[in-house]
Amino acid sequence: MKISASLFLGLMIICLAFGKTHAQRSRIAKPNAPKVYQPLRLATSPALQTLLDAAVAETLGKYAAKKVSADNIAATLIDLRDPKNVKAASFRGDAAIYSASVVKLFYLAAAHQWLEDGKIKSSPELERGLKDMIVDSSNDATHYVLDVLTDAPNGGELPPKDLETFAYKRNAVNRYFKSLGYDKINVNQKTYCEDLYGRERQFWNAGKNRNMLTTGATARLLAQIAVGKAVSIQRSAQMMELLQRDFSGTSDDKDDQAHGFTAIALNNLKLTGAKLWSKAGWTSKTRHDVAYLETPGGLKFVLVIFTENFANERDIIPNIAEKVLKEMGNIK
Repeated sequence: MKISASLFLGLMIICLAFGKTHAQRSRIAKPNAPKVYQPLRLATSPALQTLLDAAVAETLGKYAAKKVSADNIAATLIDLRDPKNVKAASFRGDAAIYSASVVKLFYLAAAHQWLEDGKIKSSPELERGLKDMIVDSSNDATHYVLDVLTDAPNGGELPPKDLETFAYKRNAVNRYFKSLGYDKINVNQKTYCEDLYGRERQFWNAGKNRNMLTTGATARLLAQIAVGKAVSIQRSAQMMELLQRDFSGTSDDKDDQAHGFTAIALNNLKLTGAKLWSKAGWTSKTRHDVAYLETPGGLKFVLVIFTENFANERDIIPNIAEKVLKEMGNIK
């Protein structure tokens, strides 16, 4: 069968267009796990579990009059003193809870994986966005970073088929973490101070598609970063640099990440020589902190605490952290 020159040209244009679209889709689609991924092996520790349970129980007792219950708290503790024998404990560690700004830690790790794989390129603007997202917890910076990661920016409402394509792109970060074995999490939404509009509200699906994290998954990610096993040693170090907090002095901002969360426990115990790396998240209903601590006494641990429906009770997190700091040195 003979094909006219015009028909042949038309077919070539269609094939090239399909190839370009397929390539763009593939760039977002592939869950690029690290070439040599080394997941931390976490061993359940009865002694750590007893400590964490006691810390939560003691805090619940202090807030009994305010009706804070076990369902309002989740926590995970990972002991990193011995990298070859990492121990862990959780209190409701697999409960999926709205993440607030803690999700930004996952977007940071994904960005470094994308950079490592050459899916995106570093630039002064991207570096500024990552810094502001983590250091200042900027929501605007988070919007920019997630757009870079997924190529799925906001805009007007979409018909069902186009919304499906948008959703596929936006779930790129979910696919990445699923490839690493993370479950019971949802990391595909932007963080907002006010409200969602357009296709963002469609994709949010009346709250059914909210960002959700567990303290177990979050603690695992921060532990991977802390020991240099997230993406690469060099990229883990870059992430840690953004997460480091100077908790010396005081702050009038009760939501200051460096002073208003786990850092309160460090200051209460006068552990001025300690070091803190963290990412906090808070809304009118949630108050969370994700922290890695090193103390002069040799403690090295990740402590992740999520609270729900008692966001104004700012001492719940430091109460639990203080108990852990006091007693963990007795556990070998």
